[in-house]
Amino acid sequence: MKSVHNSLVLLLVVAFVFVSIPATHAQKSLTIVWAEWDPANYLQELSKDFTAETGVAVDVIQIPWPSFQDKVFTAFVGKSDLYDIVIGDSQWLGRNSQGENYINLTDWINENIDVDSIYGPAMTAFAEYPKGSGTYWALPAEVDAAGYVYRKDLFEDPAEMKAFQEKYGYALAPPKTYDQLRDIAEFFTRPEQDLYGIATWYSKEYDGITMGFQQVMWSFGGAYGDAKNYKVDGYINTDDVAKALEFYTGLLKFSPPDAPNYYWAETLGAYNSGKVAMAMNYFAFFPGVVDPKSNEISHDKSGFFIAPAGPKGHYISIGGQGMSISSYSKNKDLAKQYMKWFMQKPVQEKWAALGGFTPHKEVLQSDTFKMATPFNEAFAASFPYLRDFWAVPEYAELLEACQTNWSEAISGIKSAKDALNAIARKHEEIFEDAGYYDE
Repeated sequence: MKSVHNSLVLLLVVAFVFVSIPATHAQKSLTIVWAEWDPANYLQELSKDFTAETGVAVDVIQIPWPSFQDKVFTAFVGKSDLYDIVIGDSQWLGRNSQGENYINLTDWINENIDVDSIYGPAMTAFAEYPKGSGTYWALPAEVDAAGYVYRKDLFEDPAEMKAFQEKYGYALAPPKTYDQLRDIAEFFTRPEQDLYGIATWYSKEYDGITMGFQQVMWSFGGAYGDAKNYKVDGYINTDDVAKALEFYTGLLKFSPPDAPNYYWAETLGAYNSGKVAMAMNYFAFFPGVVDPKSNEISHDKSGFFIAPAGPKGHYISIGGQGMSISSYSKNKDLAKQYMKWFMQKPVQEKWAALGGFTPHKEVLQSDTFKMATPFNEAFAASFPYLRDFWAVPEYAELLEACQTNWSEAISGIKSAKDALNAIARKHEEIFEDAGYYDE
């Protein structure tokens, strides 16, 4: 009986000690939500180091792109604590900060993050709202940009180079201007060979044509509006923007027949199948170009260049996402610990080595980064020219007006001028209804 008694006492003591042990990080986990793509896989791999250092498990949930925004925003509506860290588009900042779905990180960032080590445009695009306010709701996670891939085997073929020189009067090379891009696209368009000059973005889905066209609009001298007073008329519907839209529509003549439906997946597919000599895409998708499994034709014969300059400037559409903390998370302190860890230079170096696109200035400008992939140098060179769409809470309505009207312009339903006037009216109506013009 004594031995049984002693055993019971021992069990009670062990149970008491176990219950009395405070919760530690080893018993906790973080959930990060992102879209379904390679960078999310890189982040899951990178996060193993965080787990090794802290004992905190990290689960990167991936949602397919078509339903990514809807699922995250639905969780916000329900005030779900399912996600601790949300890696969302830059345009989400306005809506989710004003809607109190993201926590304000301004004081924490100023006290814990070396902001000067981060490339300025990345903080502005992915972290700050309102722009210029110094108020932060995120840290840059994956910084991306629109860029181009081209067939080096075609561009460097002596016969092609000779024929191009004779026809256009200058050497065949990756284009530095939109006029050169148009010439090269025309030169390589050979429907009888099932070869076309260019694949770019025209899709009406989400922000396809907007992301493709806006960089042309800016480089031709246009703008969405005045960011200070939100005046749109006289900015987006000028002759310069009409010329830009007519130019962009004209590229369809040198694109595959199904080009009006193209966004990033379609331009990647067109290039990898050998249908086009040049294709635009986000740099984050270019690993699919150099992978021989997905590109049997030109994976080892591809070069990359930044989006060209226009007659009145040089601007490039920014892509990528920022890392925010959900207001409904029960692990906010752990999320801050993770974000601080993520922004350290050694971690950013490994992030870049895995394939992520870093916002860290020293890492971005290093030879190690530029030589890590065939496209990193062009990505780094794109940074000074990056610009973004409206990041206000009403961005979705503003975006829909652009998508609809620009699509109608390229399909011939509306003239370029009529489409732009319609956007100007709709955008000012949206701003008026939202109270932006109230004194």
